[in-house]
Amino acid sequence: MDIDKELEEIFDDPLLKVSDEEAKLFDIPQDMRRVIAKNKPDYVAQHKLCENFQDYKPLFTKVHQELKEGKRSLVKITKTATLAAGRIYFVSGQMLLLEQIGELKRSSNFLPDARTRCIYENGTESDILLQTLRKSVVGDGYAVSELQEETEAQFFKNTDIASDDNVTGYIYVLSSLSENPAVKEVKNLYKIGFTTNSVEQRIANAANEPTYLMAPVKIVATYKVVNMNSQKFEDLVHLLLKPVQFQVTVFDDEGIEHQPQEWFIVPLPVVDVIIKKIMDGTIVGYIYNPQLECLEKRVVKAKSTFDTTGMKVLTLNIKKIYFDEIINGTKKIEYRELKQTTLNKYTYLDESDGKRYLRRYDALRLFVGYNKDRESALVQVTDITYNEGVVEYHLGLALEVIK
Repeated sequence: MDIDKELEEIFDDPLLKVSDEEAKLFDIPQDMRRVIAKNKPDYVAQHKLCENFQDYKPLFTKVHQELKEGKRSLVKITKTATLAAGRIYFVSGQMLLLEQIGELKRSSNFLPDARTRCIYENGTESDILLQTLRKSVVGDGYAVSELQEETEAQFFKNTDIASDDNVTGYIYVLSSLSENPAVKEVKNLYKIGFTTNSVEQRIANAANEPTYLMAPVKIVATYKVVNMNSQKFEDLVHLLLKPVQFQVTVFDDEGIEHQPQEWFIVPLPVVDVIIKKIMDGTIVGYIYNPQLECLEKRVVKAKSTFDTTGMKVLTLNIKKIYFDEIINGTKKIEYRELKQTTLNKYTYLDESDGKRYLRRYDALRLFVGYNKDRESALVQVTDITYNEGVVEYHLGLALEVIK
């Protein structure tokens, strides 16, 4: 068999011949070529091996440890947040160092953008664009808080209690001495509870009580609680650690089934930090992140406190660039095109004369985009005019700004 001859015959088959007219069907029109060329990025960031990763590896190890000790926490950042060089971030569960930011330029959405150098804990680096990184952190990541000053463990002693303080009970942290493999093999398993008596008295009969897993326990830490509702204190600890509540079934001496509720799988340093933060009132806004075994502080958006009773307020969405100009006082008029879909929003029909008039508003409530953590402002309206299909809202003072 002559393979070359057979191939030649196949390619000479008239069915495979394409005329010039038919070939044009596969051409891309010039206008589409321009769009493709315009949208095609000049350069795509790539991950590559970080040659000096050994210089950064100790930093990643240290930050992970500080997170588990409660010295740092995770922070969910807002859509409008700015990333800073030298800060640590998480994206898709991986830690990275934003080592440096190059020369800033305005991007297509008017935000400052630049090439970065990011070092990842897996030993790679990337020159990802700043705004691309920011979107990733906002969408699927965290910022790591700055290092807090390390403080000594505060276990309240009798000498710490003032004469007018009211000791309401004790919060205790226990570890189990159970020989049950289902308990013994669990790392960072602690019971957090409350008693009005001494902790030693409370656990004296631990080996016979289901709440202690029918086994002896060891006192790990004790906190004397003063001037507060101790039961609410305990409830707050349990609510915060509910995602890591230890699920176990034990049977008492009579064979009755029990599900103890006060055991949690959490590093001891984090327990200490949680209790301290409850004591000083800073626990508000924190949750526990089981995957990374550390506290996570969410950005709590401020709420409006301005009393708009009796005011007519028009709510509008606006781009960040124009929002900033209005707040800074450089943009004095906000324009809205009058369309069929917005006719009733900006105008009304007076039934007495059949004519349409502009709706009067005392203020504009401006929102940046549609994200739930968006910035907003309440801005005074001094006048409303109409000019060739466009409604003009003349602006006065910014009565309230929420960022």
